[in-house]
Amino acid sequence: MTETKCAHVLISGIVQGVGYRFSTVHQAQKLGVSGWVRNLTDGRVEAIFEGKPETLDRMIAWCHQGPSSAQVTDVTVTYQQPQGITGFTTRYK
Repeated sequence: MTETKCAHVLISGIVQGVGYRFSTVHQAQKLGVSGWVRNLTDGRVEAIFEGKPETLDRMIAWCHQGPSSAQVTDVTVTYQQPQGITGFTTRYK
């Protein structure tokens, strides 16, 4: 049985209005990561990623860079119980 992990990620910096969410969806789908991403009212981007530990590591490493137009200053990761999410979407609330 393959272990699934879940990471709650908060990304700070210039990460809104630069295609960060769109790029996150693309990268997550490319890696086979499940979850969601959304903008927060305080200017950060929030995401939940679920998948194999090594795949999550790659996704989180990508978050530190993001798309070329982003300027990431901080990525905070908190691990939690997997929720059994399938697919990857953008949330708006």
